[in-house]
Amino acid sequence: MLYWLTNLSDGGDFFNLFRYITFRAGGAFFTALIFGFLFGRPLIDMLRRKQKKGQPIRDDGPQNHFSKAGTPTMGGFLILAALLVGTLLWARLDNGYVWIVLLVTMGFALIGFADDYAKVTKQHHAGLSGRIRLLIGLCIALGAGAAAAWLHPDPLSGQLALPFLKDTLINLGILYLPFTIVVILGAANAVNLTDGLDGLAIMPVMIAAGSFAVIAYAVGHANFANYLGVHFVPGTGELAVFVAALFGGGLGFLWYNAPPAAVFMGDTGSLALGGALGAIAVVTKHEIVLAIVGGLFVVEALSVIIQVLYFKRTGKRVFLMAPIHHHFEKKGWGEAQIVIRFWIIALILALIGLATLKLR
Repeated sequence: MLYWLTNLSDGGDFFNLFRYITFRAGGAFFTALIFGFLFGRPLIDMLRRKQKKGQPIRDDGPQNHFSKAGTPTMGGFLILAALLVGTLLWARLDNGYVWIVLLVTMGFALIGFADDYAKVTKQHHAGLSGRIRLLIGLCIALGAGAAAAWLHPDPLSGQLALPFLKDTLINLGILYLPFTIVVILGAANAVNLTDGLDGLAIMPVMIAAGSFAVIAYAVGHANFANYLGVHFVPGTGELAVFVAALFGGGLGFLWYNAPPAAVFMGDTGSLALGGALGAIAVVTKHEIVLAIVGGLFVVEALSVIIQVLYFKRTGKRVFLMAPIHHHFEKKGWGEAQIVIRFWIIALILALIGLATLKLR
């Protein structure tokens, strides 16, 4: 919205700053951060009054989780509201990629809200039907993939770019849309599975998003794209503003989610943020890099898949409990120990993912 102030500029005054993505990204970050600090406590108090008993705790989970009974959920509202305000205020609203990512984020947020609402009202950890979640998520991802393919330049539409290789594209043809569905749905659910300890999901999300801010800016800048040997996708640089708002909102949320958490993100936040990462990866043509940058989420999701398949086949468990962060809890690791070590892993994987920009 504020980008239109450039119409008042003569090219050498303050208003000219609004032309620069970096300036507006900084504005989006601080707007979202301040929003989180200002409205975090009132939102938590409101959620506590409305939910009364808070998020239900699983009976088969680690015993130390029962001490968290009564903690309200749906704290993702704080991140999403800050993200929405920061993006709408500072991003170019004539950019189609911004709207794709925004609509995917809000669409998955609605799925998460319905799931959280069902859990809170029924006071049971089983929320919205898995089939309904999958069907709605599939429709959102399908729409995003189709819109991205339509907006991408013709040489890139329906193509899969490979990291570490210059000028290499694989034409997926009719498989492109199913592929984007897997990326977006997979990212949303992987982040959702990771959100099981105080602060565990939000920091890796911010780390991964920060990496994609760099990728989006580079891919959307012709000179940088040419220098790095990545495919130029005009307009994607604007997603750096979206990510900056996500980062600011995430920090504002983490202030209240740091152990012991005053509020949980809930599916409202985790599904939305995961969907956002998947959508950004699709738009920037860095879907495979997402599996590296978000490798922590991949491991968490794989641990659940392996556990379920192995148990159905043998009646035995590979892990003491899945997702894998609960396995380490069962082994006696402290919550803070798990969270910080997983943050370190997320940072290492993000740096490896960013290295793909140069190692070609």
